Amino acid sequence: MFVSRELRKNNIAEYLLYMWQIEDLLRAYNFSIEKISEAMVVPYNLAPEESKEMLEWYENLIEMMRIDGVVESGHLQINRNVIIMLTDLHLRLLKSTKVPFYSAAYYKALPFIVEFRNKSNGREKNELENCFDALYMLWMMKLQKREINPETLSATAEISKFISMLSLYYKEEEEGRLDLESEEL
Repeated sequence: MFVSRELRKNNIAEYLLYMWQIEDLLRAYNFSIEKISEAMVVPYNLAPEESKEMLEWYENLIEMMRIDGVVESGHLQINRNVIIMLTDLHLRLLKSTKVPFYSAAYYKALPFIVEFRNKSNGREKNELENCFDALYMLWMMKLQKREINPETLSATAEISKFISMLSLYYKEEEEGRLDLESEEL
């Protein structure tokens, strides 16, 4: 919870990947608040109020996962909303003449995004969700200490650069510093 707050404020892409991991961890602990407390709260040695707050946060996420119907798989609506917001920003950035480096990063990553989508389970997702799926897959492979082939590393590096740039523009927009309006000639 404390990590998610910081990430949400500073890096929306890392926040989303973190939240996906939390969803998976809640599933792995079979939504048992006792197991979650033992594994994900107690090790932090927090003050009693903070431990209580963190445990309540996990309980609320569990309830939201049940309500959203993502107990088995899928993502919370709050996390899907992040993808929707980022997609909106992405499309505005592509249309803007003020950020040509963003378009260049996107088009450089696009072949890898398409390739990943073609290799994935076939479910239609938007391009950004495919990007996050690729980055999450890489993250999980690293955590599991699995071997990662050089092609995958190269592809996800380009996707990561593109998503990092999108994340930076998102932060600028949140802070009111992003102006995508074309200058009048």
